[in-house]
Amino acid sequence: MLKDAVLVNSASTSTVEDFPWECRPEKCDDVMWRYSRNPIIPRNLIPSSNSIFNSAVVHYENGYAGVFRCDNKARQMRLHSGKSINGYDWQINSEPIRFVCSEKAISDFYYGYDPRVCWIDDRYYITWCNWYHGPTIGVGYTYDFKEFYQLENAFLPFNRNGVLFPRKINGKYVMLSRPSDNGHTPFGDIYCSESPDMCYWGKHRFVMGTKPWSWQHTKIGPGPTPIETSEGWLVFYHGVLTSCNGFVYSMGAALLDIDEPWKVLYRTKSYLLSPQTDYECVGDVPNVVFPCAAVADKHKKRIAIYYGCADTVTGLAFAEIDELLAHIKKDSEL
Repeated sequence: MLKDAVLVNSASTSTVEDFPWECRPEKCDDVMWRYSRNPIIPRNLIPSSNSIFNSAVVHYENGYAGVFRCDNKARQMRLHSGKSINGYDWQINSEPIRFVCSEKAISDFYYGYDPRVCWIDDRYYITWCNWYHGPTIGVGYTYDFKEFYQLENAFLPFNRNGVLFPRKINGKYVMLSRPSDNGHTPFGDIYCSESPDMCYWGKHRFVMGTKPWSWQHTKIGPGPTPIETSEGWLVFYHGVLTSCNGFVYSMGAALLDIDEPWKVLYRTKSYLLSPQTDYECVGDVPNVVFPCAAVADKHKKRIAIYYGCADTVTGLAFAEIDELLAHIKKDSEL
């Protein structure tokens, strides 16, 4: 079961009546299922966008807010803010986020993409893939999704998929990431790093790597902000295989130790969701399911996962928490 005392203070946990949810379809035995009206965010929701995908959502006030990857019609990768009352219908600002930053060397970044948002202490932190002589992890924060402030980049190039834990662990901020190269990386494992001040990062620890001859054979990377449960940190992640037709991105999950989150307790052998629908298989980058955000209903123990589809649109999937945790443990292969 979920630790309610933790989730009460978590921005990934909803207490509003309008929680995005749809019951499991008839004749569906899967532990995770898709929203019947996917994609919930089309590629052209704002006039300038070519695509909107791989985006982050959190509970905010009486609804939801987020930071969205919007590639414009010049195919520039930009971050935009947005809000929603119910988690389905989104209003995304047409202008990209302009971070307030006193360090010009890092503030004038060439692109920003694949954001995550995480509430810690008194603010919403944003992490994203940021260009600084190659891809690295940008870090910023906001209090209201109107004004945004940029901090120092977390790591040297090259790195992707920076995902913060929603509270300090042993007095330190903790982040998962996936070191990479400068291109479309044909490799990748998940690592854990910690910081005393959200500026200097160290004590890097290996978390988990790829699995030969499986849906996560080529590379893996962390997805949404981890969710604290009585069974450990619930972490969704993407895994990639290289098929005859290129990369195929699917979604899996793992449970990490609460106090030492680089220790993997359980990990799904089989994927939870793979590209099978038209909107997941057809797009600017075909065959992609890429989880970036998860919100939980603490009362009914349900979870909604926002994920990018074919690098073009945004989809929504659902799971029952208790059933999901039991499945991860039963299907585990470390």
